[in-house]
Amino acid sequence: MSDKRGLGVGGLGLGPESWAPCAGGARGPDQSRERQRADTTPTPNPQPPTPFSPAPNPQPLTPFFPAPDKFHDECGVVAIYGHPEAAKLAYLGLYALQHRGQESAGVCTTDGTEIYCHKAMGHVADIFTSPVLATLPGELAIGHTRYSTAGDTVLLNAQPFSVACNKGRVAVAHNGNITNATELRKDLGRRGSIFQASSDTEVILHLMAHSSERTLAGALRDALLQLEGAFSLVFLAQDRVIVARDPHGFRPLAVGEMEFSGGRKCHVFASETCAFDLIGAVYLHDVEPGEMVIVGPEGVTRERWAPEQARSQCVFEHVYFARPDSIVFGRAVEESRENLGRLLARECPADADLVVPVPDSGVAAAIGYSDESGLPFRQALIRNHYVGRTFIEPSQAIRDFGVKLKLNPVRHLLQGRRVVLVDDSIVRGTTSRKIVRMVRQAGAREVHLRISCPPTISPCFYGVDTPTRSELIASSHNVEEIRRFVEADTLGYLSLASLRKAVDDDQRHEYCYACYTGDYPTELINIEELISARQKRH
Repeated sequence: MSDKRGLGVGGLGLGPESWAPCAGGARGPDQSRERQRADTTPTPNPQPPTPFSPAPNPQPLTPFFPAPDKFHDECGVVAIYGHPEAAKLAYLGLYALQHRGQESAGVCTTDGTEIYCHKAMGHVADIFTSPVLATLPGELAIGHTRYSTAGDTVLLNAQPFSVACNKGRVAVAHNGNITNATELRKDLGRRGSIFQASSDTEVILHLMAHSSERTLAGALRDALLQLEGAFSLVFLAQDRVIVARDPHGFRPLAVGEMEFSGGRKCHVFASETCAFDLIGAVYLHDVEPGEMVIVGPEGVTRERWAPEQARSQCVFEHVYFARPDSIVFGRAVEESRENLGRLLARECPADADLVVPVPDSGVAAAIGYSDESGLPFRQALIRNHYVGRTFIEPSQAIRDFGVKLKLNPVRHLLQGRRVVLVDDSIVRGTTSRKIVRMVRQAGAREVHLRISCPPTISPCFYGVDTPTRSELIASSHNVEEIRRFVEADTLGYLSLASLRKAVDDDQRHEYCYACYTGDYPTELINIEELISARQKRH
């Protein structure tokens, strides 16, 4: 993102390409010299402590919050046009996208005269039973699975939103975050709009209702031109489906097609291609940034609703969010993650006996690290896939109980071994420390923690639920301090340059790296309100 000039949070006008990625252990000679330069070169205008320069007065590291030490997935969307079982296909698509949001889910369909909706809190499979799907007739459908990035966790905020307005009966769902939603809500409120929910998605419907454009596509185009931030949206009218992406292309939206009885073709759209695989659809291409695709009785129409802008595709889709069997932004996720591991092994080698992933998100990177380093890959941490949202802890407190519920070590693989532990990120550091302790208590002689992305120093305002900057451990502590906090023998992060290379972006500059650099690709006019809203959720 060196060619973009956005807002840098906290005065972080940093040069991340020069940061040294490793601490406390084996590192290449170039990295050692880089670390020395970073530690000894005086800074004319002192900046807040960066992840690779010691803090002037280091504060003792303490756990930040007992909350999960991971970024939360944003949302997933699907759209179906022209299938007699559109509701079932939308349900199956959402099932494949469940990893993108586990808070609520909804489906809207139309039979050409009415729009039918069902949405509820919980998981997709629990919400859409056969009796429920029977109440959703029609050949057109849109669906949404949600994790809150804006708005409270209540049923009112579950999507899709459906209304009857002067443009007819319509429904909309979106993945992303509209950064000027607060400003737009205030303006619409002054013009008489009454909002039912706190989600930013509802703003789109009100903007359409206020538009002077006569056609649905025109009103939607008019609404989109007033939005700032990230959005991939699916829109349902009585006779058509419309999908669109923001001009920067932050969030993914794929286009597919499937044939069924009689040689008929059905048009499908989804956040990830793994949804196509489940229903037997073929991936064709992505909706382009700033593009609107309209599928109606007249056929398929593609048009650009906004001028082309510099792409800012979310790189964290490839690092963590997307399923490894998906194609996202036209690139195989598994390939990217294995590349991350290979490059990490080159930058941060370790004198060890085996490579162990933190499941599930660390598996592909660990495979790459193992291949490049020649160290054997072992699944020495087993994940419990059936942990619910709530659990009852014994009255006699168990240390690190939450992590033990989810992960359990295979002791005979770890006993007496020097372990390279590969994970996709460190957010607060609390969970990483618990996992390192678990591996060590299972008998590991050494634990070398390797992270397949750069240190996360800034929150995301484009549809990812990240902690505030003060909660991100790398925003105020360098690698050595983080290593001591997580209690690893060594700690190594992937450099930003290698992250770019892993996703084939070292020349094209088509991804957003704001969470690693603090350099945002759009102007965040309402950053105080965005930060305030984030703090309320945490």
